Amino acid sequence: MDESGFSGGDAMSLKMAGSKLSIAGFPVQEGTQNELAQSLLSNLKAQEKVTLVYANSNFIVKCEHLLPLLHDERVIIANDGVGMDIVARLLYGRAFKANLNGTDFTPYLFRKSERPLKVFMYGGKPEVVRKAATHVGEQLGQTVVGYCDGYADIHPGDLVEAINRSGAEVLLVALGNPLQEEWILLNRDALDVPVVSGVGALFDFWAGDKPRAPLFIQKLRLEWCYRLCLEPKRLMRRYTIDFLVFLLTCIRQQKMHGTKQA
Repeated sequence: MDESGFSGGDAMSLKMAGSKLSIAGFPVQEGTQNELAQSLLSNLKAQEKVTLVYANSNFIVKCEHLLPLLHDERVIIANDGVGMDIVARLLYGRAFKANLNGTDFTPYLFRKSERPLKVFMYGGKPEVVRKAATHVGEQLGQTVVGYCDGYADIHPGDLVEAINRSGAEVLLVALGNPLQEEWILLNRDALDVPVVSGVGALFDFWAGDKPRAPLFIQKLRLEWCYRLCLEPKRLMRRYTIDFLVFLLTCIRQQKMHGTKQA
């Protein structure tokens, strides 16, 4: 560990090493939790900007219009969920190395840092983000330098200025797909934050507003089914019609361009 408080040797590239798989045209990064964490911490140490988003079937369907902006070396698209593995097996004959969902990876990133990180949180309902911020500070041992709910009547420029003034090293944006990706990409250049990540429903889990599936269900890769049972009205379309659109989009890509690494 150097005086900045981050571990990892100088040989670690600021750009995450490893191949990328093209899923419906999205360059999805392969890697393990440790590889991704070390890459992000190296970016933090060097004060190099990086954006992290998580691609599941819903992301692929909802964020297709953002595809040109996501083809950027400063953006890491991590795979999230069993749907991505299904398509990877269909197109490439193998699954991804690991399931890099934000719910599990974000606390892992915090644990891998040799010191508490300065975190700003944006999104969610007012009570949810407040409770989630308390969880990050008290349970995860990080330094929450500010938070703002997703319903606040605040000009985007004023919010960006507040985030920059806070000295945040990590910005977590929980607005759901595609709003969080749109907001991040629109404001990324103005944000003086090394690591910015879209985290979906993470604040709800941290606040205790929504439960995680039991561990054995997570290990069976059936957490999507557990969530569907809890919120059928909200999630039925995502796991039926939208998932079918996701599969058809990936098949169309295969027919047009063949299977190739990004």
